[in-house]
Amino acid sequence: MADRRPKEDCSRRRPVRVAGASGGVFDRFRSLKDLSSDPDIDVIVGDWLGELNMTHRGSQKAKEAQTGDQSQEGSFEVIFVDCLRPALKNIAKNRQKVCANAGATDAKGLAKAVRDMCQAEGVDLKVSWIEGDDVTEAALKMIAAGEEFASLPSDTKLSDWGHEPLFAQCYLGAAGIAEAFRAGADIVLCGRVADASPCVGAAMWWHDWKTDQFTELAHALVAGHLIECSNYVTGGYYSGFKKEVLPACADMGFPIAEIDACGEFIITKEKNSQGIVTPGTCISQMLYEIQGPLYYNSDVTARIDSMKMEAIGENRVKVTNVIGLPPPPTTKVGFTALGGYQAEFHYFLTGLDIEEKAKMVEIQTLASMGEYRKEFHTLKFTVTGSSRPNPRNQNEATVDLRIFAQSRNPEIISAGKNVIVKPETPCFARWCLENCLQGYPGSTMALDMRQAMGKPYFEYWATLIPQSVVEHKVYHFDATVQHIPPPAVTKHYPRQQSSYDTTNPLPADSWGPTRSAPLGHVCMGRSGDKSSDCNVGFFVRNTDEWDWLRSTLSVEKMQDLLGEEYKGGRIDRFEFPHLYAVHFLLRDHLDRGCNASSSYDTLGKNCCEYLRAKHVDIPVAFLERGII
Repeated sequence: MADRRPKEDCSRRRPVRVAGASGGVFDRFRSLKDLSSDPDIDVIVGDWLGELNMTHRGSQKAKEAQTGDQSQEGSFEVIFVDCLRPALKNIAKNRQKVCANAGATDAKGLAKAVRDMCQAEGVDLKVSWIEGDDVTEAALKMIAAGEEFASLPSDTKLSDWGHEPLFAQCYLGAAGIAEAFRAGADIVLCGRVADASPCVGAAMWWHDWKTDQFTELAHALVAGHLIECSNYVTGGYYSGFKKEVLPACADMGFPIAEIDACGEFIITKEKNSQGIVTPGTCISQMLYEIQGPLYYNSDVTARIDSMKMEAIGENRVKVTNVIGLPPPPTTKVGFTALGGYQAEFHYFLTGLDIEEKAKMVEIQTLASMGEYRKEFHTLKFTVTGSSRPNPRNQNEATVDLRIFAQSRNPEIISAGKNVIVKPETPCFARWCLENCLQGYPGSTMALDMRQAMGKPYFEYWATLIPQSVVEHKVYHFDATVQHIPPPAVTKHYPRQQSSYDTTNPLPADSWGPTRSAPLGHVCMGRSGDKSSDCNVGFFVRNTDEWDWLRSTLSVEKMQDLLGEEYKGGRIDRFEFPHLYAVHFLLRDHLDRGCNASSSYDTLGKNCCEYLRAKHVDIPVAFLERGII
C-alpha cells in the first residue's frame, strides 16, 4: 500500500485527520465501518482497554502461564475483530491506517487473527504489532530485590497490599506505533499503550516528528486525550446535555482530531452525525482523568494549565498553547492480583421507616451468619435512594437495600454455584434469603439471584516502573523486529503535583445578591477515576462567573460539599484560567478502583453530578442568565 503522506516540507504539510473509534470494549459496533467510509480520514484509532478488562485479561494470561493452557479465544478483545471485519475493504480502498490497543495481553494473537481475516476478506493490508507492556518478569525481580512500588493513589507500599501480584502491565508510549507506520504497516495492534498513544503515534508518523519535539508531541497528547473516549467529547457525559444534546442524541458522531505540523489541532466530528463539538464538550473531556497541571506520558509531558480552546466554526474547536516538556524516566504500571470473590443481594424497602427497615435486615442477616461473619473482609449494607413524602406512585416510595460481600473463601460465597443449596451449607445468599418471612413490613427481595452467585474479583495496584526496564518492540509485518529504546531525554518530576487555592478570592456577594442553589445550575463539570483516585473538574461559561467559581471552590469548600463522602484523604486543587475551570484530585477517594469497589460509583463518574447537586451561594445575576 502506498504511503499517503504529503511530500511537501513540514511547514506546508496538511494536518493529519485522526478519528477516535472507541472509548472502551463496549462502545458502538458501527464505528470502524462508518469511519472507514470517509476518505478524508487518514488514521482511525481506538481504545479497547480499561482497568476492568485489563485485570481480567492479566489474570487470564497469568493462569495460562501457570498451567500451560491457552484460552480458545485468546487474551485479546475479540469484539475488535468483529468491529474491524466490515471496515476492511474501505480501509484498503481509502488507504487508511488503523491503530488499536485491543491486543490486551496478546497483541500477537490479535495480529494473527486480523491477518487471517484480511486474507479471508481478500484485502492486502499489512499488519504489525507492539509488545513490551508485559513487565511481569522484570517487576517480580524488582520486588524480590526489595523494590516497594509505592501506590500512586495512596503512597502505601506494595508489601502492605496483602495480595500477591500475578501480572504486571505497563503503559507504552507512541514511538513504536510511529515506527510501525513508517515501515509501511496499515494496521498496528497493541496491548497496553497509553490511551492517547495511538493518536500521538499517528501524528509522529504523519509529520515525521522526532522524539524530542516536545511541543508538537504535547499537543498531540492532548488531542489523543480528547478523542480517546469517543463520544465523551461530542456530547456524551456532557452536563449541558438538556439544551444542547438531548434534542439530537440518538447516534452521536465519533470525534476527529485534525493535527497540524506544529501540533496545534482542531477537534471536530464525523460527518452528518448527531452530537456536538463545542468548547464546553472539549473542556469537559479535558477535565476527565487528569491528575494535575502536568499530563505525563511515556514520550512527553504536557503542561496543560496554559491551554486555550476556541470555537472556530460549527462543531470545530481549536486547541493551542499546550507546553511540551520531557517525559519522566518512569511509566505507569499496574499489578493484578486475585482479591477473592464477591456477591450481592438486594431487598426493596418502601414507604415509611426506611432506616429502621434497613436496620432490621442487617440485624437478621448478621445473626444468620453468626461466626461466619469473620469470613468476609467486606460486608456492607447500603440504602440507595429515598422515599418521597406523599409519593405520587409506588416507585417514588421504593429504595434499594444492597448487601455487598467479599470473601477469600469461595465456598462461603458460593463462587460459581447455584445459590439454592442444601440448607445446612454455609452460604452468603442463603443467609440473606432465609430472613425474608421474618422480615420488615413488605419484605421483598430481588428475584434474580445471579448477582448472589459469587464471582472472582481482582485487585489492581497502580504504581511506576522505570522505562529502562521495558522491552518495547515492534514486530513488523515482514517478520523483522525493531527495538524501541527508552526516551533519551527525560526529566524527574516531584511525586506530588502542585496544589493551591486561588489568589485574591472574592466574596460571593461581589456580584450582587446571592441565593442558595445547586452548583450545577451555573456550573458544568466531569469526573472519573484513575485507579482509586477520583478527579473532578468544574467550569463556567463567562468571565465574571470564573472569578466567582475560583473564589468559591477551595479545598475546604470541596471537603464541605463532599459531606459524608469525604473520608479525610488528600485533595489536590489547580486551575485552568483560560478555560474558566477548577480541577480537584481526590486522592484514594474510590474504594480500591473499579474492579474491587463496593460502591455503585465504581468509576467515579457520578461524583461530579453529586457535587453539582449540592447547594452553594450563587449570585442571582448568574442564575437569571439561564440555568444549565
